[in-house]
Amino acid sequence: MSKDIGRIVSGWPYDPNEVSARWIQADDGTRQIQLRLDLGVFQMALEGRPDGTQPRGFPSLLDFYLEEEVRSPGKLLPYRLDSDACAELQQEVMQYYYRIMAYHALGHLPGVIADCDHNLDLIDIVSDYAQDDEVAWQFMQLYPYMRMMQVRAQAELDMQAGRFAEAAAAAREAIGDLESFYTENFEPTNEDGSPVPPPPELESVRELLDQVERRRPRSQAEALQEELARAVELENYEKAAFLRDQLKTITGVGPRGAGKKRIRPEGRGNTN
Repeated sequence: MSKDIGRIVSGWPYDPNEVSARWIQADDGTRQIQLRLDLGVFQMALEGRPDGTQPRGFPSLLDFYLEEEVRSPGKLLPYRLDSDACAELQQEVMQYYYRIMAYHALGHLPGVIADCDHNLDLIDIVSDYAQDDEVAWQFMQLYPYMRMMQVRAQAELDMQAGRFAEAAAAAREAIGDLESFYTENFEPTNEDGSPVPPPPELESVRELLDQVERRRPRSQAEALQEELARAVELENYEKAAFLRDQLKTITGVGPRGAGKKRIRPEGRGNTN
């Protein structure tokens, strides 16, 4: 059998500006993913580690260290992660990173979320236990991208299911997480005193929140309120008056009727 990968990539053009991925059925009958790269193809398993291995008998190195934590006194590792251990974990991070890229290109949102969660947990492990702070920082710098990809996939799933409030809440939580990360780890100004521009990951999640709001179905009252605001902005006061009357009809807001008594707040007794 030929070992030339030319037949595999034949007819599958490579564009360095786009991520190209596809589902395939492997020779063992399992469904796998191929990611097209400039020098060939990555082929990845869908379960566990993308390379299909089980390091130390666990589905992943992350699973191994999480189990080590659970079994350790105080649920804390009794040792630090040296350069060799961190190099192993960096390899695992990159494997999951490539599969995230492939899942995203294929629109497989649950896969994006699961692999981002994996890498976020792995970043936490290294930041807690790495011997070398500089090595830990190499992992921590991946946090904004992984958090952004995670929340974008989660919010999209929520919107597809009509859960717009949940999508907005997830985006706001991610914005808070990213703002805290940048506040704790970066200076707000450059050396010349000029403000540092917002990081792209944070801007992306802020745009996501705007997108959620734009896609959220509007009630009739909300639609009229928006149209009213536009009419006032354009100084179309005749249309604004008409829309205001419609809005009052829908919401039941209008002048208080003659002789109508004010309702006392619940829980307060009548003083008569």
